[in-house]
Order: sequence, then C-alpha cells, then structure tokens
Amino acid sequence: MQLYKTALGYRQNLFFISRRCFASAKEYDLVVIGGGPGGYVAAIKGAQKGLKTVCIEKRGSLGGTCLNVGCIPSKALLNATHKYHEAQHDFKELGIVVKDVSIDFGQLMKQKEKAVKGLTGGIEFLFKKNKVDYLKGFGKFASPNEIEVDLADGGKETIKAKNVIIATGSEPSPLPGNVIPVDEKYVVSSTGALSLEKIPKRLIVIGGGVIGLEMGSVYARLGSQVTVVEYMDRICPTMDLELTSTFRKTLEKQGLKFMLKTKVVGGSGSASGCKVEVEPAEGGAKQVLESDIILVATGRRPYTGGLQLEKAGLSTDKQGRIDTNDHWQTKVGHIYAIGDVIKGAMLAHKAEEEGIAAVEQILGEAGHVNYHTIPGVIYTYPEVASVGYTEEELKSQGIKYNKGMFPFMANSRARTNNDSEGLVKVLADKDTDKILGVHIIGPNAGEMIAEGVLGMEYGAAAEDIARTCHAHPTLSEAFKEACMAAYDKPIHV
Repeated sequence: MQLYKTALGYRQNLFFISRRCFASAKEYDLVVIGGGPGGYVAAIKGAQKGLKTVCIEKRGSLGGTCLNVGCIPSKALLNATHKYHEAQHDFKELGIVVKDVSIDFGQLMKQKEKAVKGLTGGIEFLFKKNKVDYLKGFGKFASPNEIEVDLADGGKETIKAKNVIIATGSEPSPLPGNVIPVDEKYVVSSTGALSLEKIPKRLIVIGGGVIGLEMGSVYARLGSQVTVVEYMDRICPTMDLELTSTFRKTLEKQGLKFMLKTKVVGGSGSASGCKVEVEPAEGGAKQVLESDIILVATGRRPYTGGLQLEKAGLSTDKQGRIDTNDHWQTKVGHIYAIGDVIKGAMLAHKAEEEGIAAVEQILGEAGHVNYHTIPGVIYTYPEVASVGYTEEELKSQGIKYNKGMFPFMANSRARTNNDSEGLVKVLADKDTDKILGVHIIGPNAGEMIAEGVLGMEYGAAAEDIARTCHAHPTLSEAFKEACMAAYDKPIHV
C-alpha cells in the first residue's frame, strides 16, 4: 500500500511539473533581453505596435546601468554639488551672504537614491500601461527561438520567441592586465564611486574620459584632492581639440590635477591607503601616487557573458560586440541587437533610437538612425556638448569648411547670470554652408546642442539658423551668433 502511494505521489508530481513547464512556455512576438534604455524603450514600442512583448531584466529594477548606477545618479550628484560649489564661491558676487555652508553626505546620497527609485518605478508603470510583460531574472538562449530565464525569486522559466532583441548593455572595463583589481570599496568603478561611504581626502581617477571627469568633478567640489591620470596626451581624445584645451584649463581652475601621457602599471587599495604606480607612456622612471580611493574609469565593454549566444548560432568579435547589419539584425534573421553590445558610441540615447528602429524593422517598416546626429554631452561645469564632425576630422578628410565661434562672454543672458565661461563653435561646409558639426562648452550646453542636432538632421545651413529669430535675452542667441560667424559676421563681437 505504501509503495502504491509513493508511486501515485511520484506520478502526480510529474503531472504538476509537466503542467508547470507547459504553462510557462509562453510564446511572444518579441522578447527583449535587457531592461536598460534601449531594451525598455524597444519593449514599450513593440507593445505599442501590437506585438505581444516581454522584457527580461536581471537587475530587479528597470533602467539598466544608466538609470540605476550611471547617467541618472551621477547627474543627481553633479547637480547637488554644483549648487554647493555655487553657494561657497559664487553667491557672494551676487550679494547673497551665506554662512557656514556644509554638506550632509548621507542626505546627498539619499536624494540621489530617491531620484533613481522614482524613475525605475515609473518604467514599471509604463510597462503595465502598455501591457508589456516583465520577467525579473537572467535571460539566456536555449535555442534560436527559446529563452531560458533564471528567475530572480528562484526557479526557471522558458519562453518561445518569434523575434528577439538583445539589449544587455555594457559593464566597466578593467585596466589592461587588470593591474589594479576593482573591489568596489577602495578601488572602485563608476558604480562604486556613486556609493562611497564618505568623502575621500584624496582621489585618483584613472582615465580622462567622460565618466572620470564627471565623478572627479563631483568629489573635487566636495573637497577631495583629485588627480586624473590619462594615457593619451589630452583628455576626452575624441572631442574637438579646441574645446578639449579650453575644457582642461577650466577643470584645472576648479582644482583638478592632470597627469597626461601617463601609464598605470600597478597599484593596490586597502583600508590603510591606496597606491598607483605610474610611468611615462613613452617609457621612463616609475612614480607612486597615494590616495584614499582609486576610481578606474577606463571605459566600458559589452556585456554578453552568460547569454549562451552559441546556442542561438551567434558569437562576438574581439571587443565582445555582437555583429549586426545596418538594420540591427544579426546573422540569425529574427534576432536583433542594439545599444552597447553592438558597434558605435555607448550612449543611452543612441540605444533608445536603435530600440525603436529595430522594432520598426521587425514590422517591415523603415526604421532608421542617423548616427551622424547623435549628440554627446559631458555634464561637468561648464557642460560640454558636441554633434557631428570635429575640426580635426574635417581636416583629415580634406573637407573644406568655415568656422564660426561666439563666446558666452558676449552673450547678455550669460553675463546677467554671472555664468559666461565658454563658447559655441559651428562648422559649416565652405561651398554649401551646410552645418557639419557643432561644439559647445558653457552653461546649459547639453540643452543647447539639441538645436544643432535638429538643424543637422534636416540639413540646415548655418544661415538658416542665423536668420531664425531667437528670444532675447537667452543663451541660445550665442548659437545664432556662431552661425552668423560661420556664414558671414556676428553682431556682438
């Protein structure tokens, strides 16, 4: 009798297990792996277009690196510390007397987390509103049309996919040879730098790119002695050279120190202190730098580990990127890839555009992204923003151009705001006057660049914008005058 009950129980368990597996094998028109800016936007657009869509995200909160441990929290810290710096150094010039201004570091971090939490919750609301299914867990290929999900709360689920978009983003790159391993406590990546327990007295930033300069600026404003170590001969080496020079001088005035053409060859971090061994990039005597925290900000690399791409018939190149055609389609026709896992700039807004365009391609529509009009912004103070060709790129390609420049010092709104450092630079074709590139360093550069992006997207000439009425007094008048300088002459310089 006991044997009969055991056998019966075993058969019942098999029945329920098979029922659960069968029930979980849902089929979707679109499966998006990754819930960052590219992934969640693609999922929402897919659902809006009538596709039965699911988004898989391992983090447990949507928004990816950008929203959780990247763009958004860093901007919260940049904004707050800029206000602190203004209160310390600039208010007195405006006749505002503030005594004993100090930082509550704990509250600073709480406000950052509040902003992040509100936005991640907002994306979940958008999923519900647009009827996007959301699976919290790690998605990986079981076959070209099957995705196995290791659920965050335990167990597994397998789903079937007619179409897949891979949008798994990127992760911080270690130093070559991993000569200083990141522990996220004393040797930190950008993730750790956003969650330090206290303000370091000394901070060494390895890497003079966007991430390093933004986080370096945050802690310099909070009182840290910040040293930036960069292998190249200038910071932000892909940026317009003229702006790079102005940018570095501005940051130096804010207290940041730069060691250019310097190679990191070793180092370590511990509770007793951090050390970084450096030598000239071209070879020479070694030097040891000491600090309380080391920030490794040497770029990012595609995150594709554990996806089991081989089971879908896919692979990556030497840089870890998934190869796609001009329509974000991999060599397996129904599988697409977007964002940081493919070639191109690692920017959240680029991923978003690709997500929408990839969905449109799946539906047979004409999805398109103009990569020449993808802006880049550095949210330091002053901000730096660019779109299109740099002057060096035009020279190397033999393209003849006119250059128009206008300083914010000659802009009435900037002067009344007591915030007039920087300039607007416009590059236009010498023969047609078509705008080829726009570069801005100054107040609200990240907002102002949108006018250049829009103009370039629609093939505007410098004269088109110069003859467009801009409200007075506004910072945007500097853009108008730079365009005037490109095709003729400005008025106010």
